[in-house]
Amino acid sequence: MKTHMKNKQTGVALVEFALVLPLLLILTFIVTEYSRALYQYNTLTKSVRDATRYLSTQQPWTSADAGTTTNIAVKTRARNLVVYGNPAGTGSPLVIGLTAAEVPLTEPIWQLQGATPQINTVTIKITGYTFTPLIANVFGLPFGNIPFADISATMRGAL
Repeated sequence: MKTHMKNKQTGVALVEFALVLPLLLILTFIVTEYSRALYQYNTLTKSVRDATRYLSTQQPWTSADAGTTTNIAVKTRARNLVVYGNPAGTGSPLVIGLTAAEVPLTEPIWQLQGATPQINTVTIKITGYTFTPLIANVFGLPFGNIPFADISATMRGAL
């Protein structure tokens, strides 16, 4: 009698596994993609801080002298720090899809406030970056793009 019951149970574990596997795969893909999104957000935050730190060591300029060759080079190096992670702008972007257009270094970058001593702050911001998952959908469930809020950093600058 025991042998007869055992034969009825043959293959049940395989059927249960086949039923649960799609759910496990969906959960795995979701966790992986949102982990990638968090990693990219942290990478962007660090690169914005690095560029702001770089600009905080430079002499501030006003909108009137922002078009000089030296200041354009400084802004380009700062933008390259955000996008590529190095001032030369070589290599691939730190995160997929990030472009220099999403790092607008618009005037005024420096904000001078107060008097004696005057406080100088430098701000850089990434606007409009959207995380795009590697997998568009799994088993018909679409993964949507995740628009990041503006990522910015502000530091005290040189006077």
